[in-house]
Amino acid sequence: MWKDLVCVIKEENKSPLNKAVFYSSSAIILCLLAFAALAPSLADTVFQATQALIVSNGSWFYVFAVAVIVIFVVYLGMSRYGEIKLGPDHAVPEFGFPTWLSMLFAAGMGIGLMFFGVAEPLMHYLAPPTADPGTIDAVRESMKMTFFHWGIHAWAIYAIVALILGYFAYRQNLPLTLRSALYPIIGDKIYGWPGHIVDIFAVTSTVFGVSTSLGLGASQVNAGFNYLFGLPSNTGVQIAIMAGVVGLAVISVTTGLDKGIRRLSETNMVLAIALLLIVLILGPTVFLLQAFMQNTGAYLADIVRNTFNLFAYDKTDWIGGWTIFYWGWWLAWAPFVGLFIARISYGRTIREFILGVLLIPSVFTLFWMTVFGNSAIDQVMSQGQEVLATMVNEDSAVALFVFLEQFPFSSVLNFIAVLMVIVFFVTSCDSGAMVVDMLCSHGRNDTPIWQRIYWAIGVGVVSAVLLYAGGLGALQTMTIAAALPFAIVLLIAMFGLLKALRVEGYKRESLQVLAGTPQHSDGDKNWKERLENIVTFPDEEAVRRFLRKVAKPAMEEVGKEFKEQHFDVSLEDTDEALILRVTMGTDPDFIYAVYPTSTEQPEFAPSEEEVDGRAQQTYYRAEVHLSEGGQNYDIMGWSKLSVINDVIDHYHKHQHFIHLLK
Repeated sequence: MWKDLVCVIKEENKSPLNKAVFYSSSAIILCLLAFAALAPSLADTVFQATQALIVSNGSWFYVFAVAVIVIFVVYLGMSRYGEIKLGPDHAVPEFGFPTWLSMLFAAGMGIGLMFFGVAEPLMHYLAPPTADPGTIDAVRESMKMTFFHWGIHAWAIYAIVALILGYFAYRQNLPLTLRSALYPIIGDKIYGWPGHIVDIFAVTSTVFGVSTSLGLGASQVNAGFNYLFGLPSNTGVQIAIMAGVVGLAVISVTTGLDKGIRRLSETNMVLAIALLLIVLILGPTVFLLQAFMQNTGAYLADIVRNTFNLFAYDKTDWIGGWTIFYWGWWLAWAPFVGLFIARISYGRTIREFILGVLLIPSVFTLFWMTVFGNSAIDQVMSQGQEVLATMVNEDSAVALFVFLEQFPFSSVLNFIAVLMVIVFFVTSCDSGAMVVDMLCSHGRNDTPIWQRIYWAIGVGVVSAVLLYAGGLGALQTMTIAAALPFAIVLLIAMFGLLKALRVEGYKRESLQVLAGTPQHSDGDKNWKERLENIVTFPDEEAVRRFLRKVAKPAMEEVGKEFKEQHFDVSLEDTDEALILRVTMGTDPDFIYAVYPTSTEQPEFAPSEEEVDGRAQQTYYRAEVHLSEGGQNYDIMGWSKLSVINDVIDHYHKHQHFIHLLK
């Protein structure tokens, strides 16, 4: 019976679809959708009461959790762990830096900047938390609080989730799903129902979070079309727009990450930079540059005070309506955005990752808020455009287009803005569908097309039904309330990440043992042979012959000695590599492997190859890999004794690593 059960489990794991997560999350989404659509008033009352309870009693925890996250992310970026890669030591990034930034920016902020870039600074200016409305102090406070809500705190939340998922998936070979964040806490139980529950929560949160974003996007696209073409602004038109966008998202999601989402993100980044520069040049350019510097200084000067400010002594509803709302919203979006960022960040070091995710998007976001926010406030305060202030309070979706009406070539600017919202719209839908599909497929991305289409259409259907029934606000409130338990899990997962990184630190320290010891050899007789191997750039056949005749016998001899010392040893000989594994009981196994690796020849190739005039040639190296990846050195041409001694040296370092763990 047990054999049959094991076979069933193995067979189920071969399937890309995790049925427990797929069917359970689909059923929960359907039930919540029915509740919010059939009884929107009751749903809104229940979820609003839940959110009010959290704000009144748990706001301190949101503030504490986000503060800890920011401090932890900055610490990791500056610590010795910053050199660790999200992947094996030899891993290289899958995407170039500009493409990577474009994709994480489109998923992380995209539509929000279009919706709130004008609206939020104006709303703070008209109703600041402490200053008098409509004053210079209100302008300063408005931009400072906008920077606070959209700056490094938001990106730190995304960064820590992505870092946890990317580290355990790419470094520890766990599934690229949210359950892997709990591995240091519950171990192999992540493969059972505890892990399923975590992924079901992530699927539900992602679907409703993206659906809410699509609802906001549909209303803004409708407002843009109304301004440009006089299209009626109503629910029916918004649902039609949503159907068109979902259709485009289905096309994008079927083409895959490298073509669909990548190209859309790059396009939107170009459009965003173009619109930003046009508004900067046509607006009060010098004032905006001055304002950006001053806003940044005020933001950094007060960042600690604002991070921990709960208005405990001057009671106000403002913090619940703004700061706690945003912290909950970023936390609610973190499973989706974090997993997506982890998916596109393979091969980057932790320091490079934090620099890219935390600082660069934050600077761009804050500059965007200055250009659009300060320009909008200037229109109201100095140019008397009260219609903009009125429109922000009545319908914030239209604020961007009313703002752009005041510039030359306003029709062109509004067209670019609408196009950007649509592309951001499509990017959010297809990246959300990709993430949900991975959560339901053991973290795999090579899933059948019908699964990706199912979730792309599903997100659109949820958003359309809620938009039609009036339940969008209720689900938005529920999503933010759900951020509270996720924040608790996230803090625990951060502790697990730190624990795993400490082990990495010990491993790196152990590799320094005997680092200065010269390579062993059996005399001077081999140095000419080694030099000849180095300068002649061996081909694949030469390296494989070396593996058969030298490396394999050396590893077999070492393995035989280990067995005589009562170790459990295996030597795997595949087309990819020779892999020697020594089982160490409950401690990490010792792995020494040699991979034939293709590499471009350096420019100092032998003269006859230079005369040949052909394209850059390649040659092969016999590269050593340990459990953490390639060590970036070549043993081609070494003697059998030298290879044996290299294995022993690395085993000595591995023993020291285990000693440091004790």
